[in-house]
Amino acid sequence: MNALLFAFLEQAVLAAIAAAGFGVVFNVSARVLIFCAAGGAIGRGLRFLLVETDLGMPIAWATFVAAASVSLASVYVAKRLRAHPKAFTVAAVIPMIPGVQIFTALIALAQMQQNAVTPELLATAINSGLSACLIVAALAVGLAVPGLLFYRQRPLI
Repeated sequence: MNALLFAFLEQAVLAAIAAAGFGVVFNVSARVLIFCAAGGAIGRGLRFLLVETDLGMPIAWATFVAAASVSLASVYVAKRLRAHPKAFTVAAVIPMIPGVQIFTALIALAQMQQNAVTPELLATAINSGLSACLIVAALAVGLAVPGLLFYRQRPLI
């Protein structure tokens, strides 16, 4: 249990640093920067807990839940600070971008081009590429949840 707690804290702290860094790059004001960091820590930490604990949720679904949670929380915080919610959410979800899956897919593609196409390399490229696409789609839909629920002018059906 201590290893899981340490891994959770590591994920949350590193995601907070990354989110704050992207907040600086996006020229977010100093009073909003702490909320970018908190959103990054909450999103990445929640995704880690959903995937790594007994729940064992698939990473794409865990990413959707985490992105939607951060996006919904940012609507509440944005009203309090009189800022736009995207000022928090975009920087906060960047640490959840699937860099490892994209890198694995690209390395497998490069190895196929350099050597030969093998069933193992093809399976790795397809699995990692599809996983990355699903995670990015989950981030996009999770970010759109408040807009679909609260700001929509027409009914869904």
